[in-house]
Order: sequence, then structure tokens, then C-alpha cells
Amino acid sequence: MTALEKATGDAVFKFEPFILHVLCQELQDAQLLHSVAVDSGFRNSGITVGRGGKITMAVRSTHGLEVPLSHKGRLMVSEEYIEFLVHIANQKMEENM
Repeated sequence: MTALEKATGDAVFKFEPFILHVLCQELQDAQLLHSVAVDSGFRNSGITVGRGGKITMAVRSTHGLEVPLSHKGRLMVSEEYIEFLVHIANQKMEENM
């Protein structure tokens, strides 16, 4: 809160979703991992095949969070709301695990 009160610009509370990149030897391996990831709730997962044939499977969570807190140095939310955001972000971190 002290840092936010002293801020002169814009401040954003940001929680990045989980991402795991896996290099796969065969497309079948990537497809199996993709199926498991999607069935486990990682709906933003996908497979990429590079120019050289490199197969990468990305396991991606949808648990991102980005909320503006201040604008031009003016705090736009209460301390109670920031505590709420921290609680939500911690829950998302647990879900990622």
C-alpha cells in the first residue's frame, strides 16, 4: 500500500497463468499430452510444429488475472479490494499446482 500511495503512474496487479512447454519427439506424444492437459482443465493448451520439425506442446492455464490499481498516481481501489485480489491470485496459484 505504501508503494501504491507513492506511485505517480499507473499500477496494475497481475497474475500470469501457468505455462509449461514440452519438446516432444513424435506428434503422437504431443497429441497424447495435449489430450491429458485439456482433460485436466488446461483448456488453452496447444501443439506447435516448427519449420525444422520441432514439435512443442504447450500446457497453458486460463488462470490469469490483470487488474488496474491506480491511474496517473491516483489509487482507484481500496486496501480491502487489494487484499481480495491477493487472495484470488493465491487461489489461482494453488489451482496451477
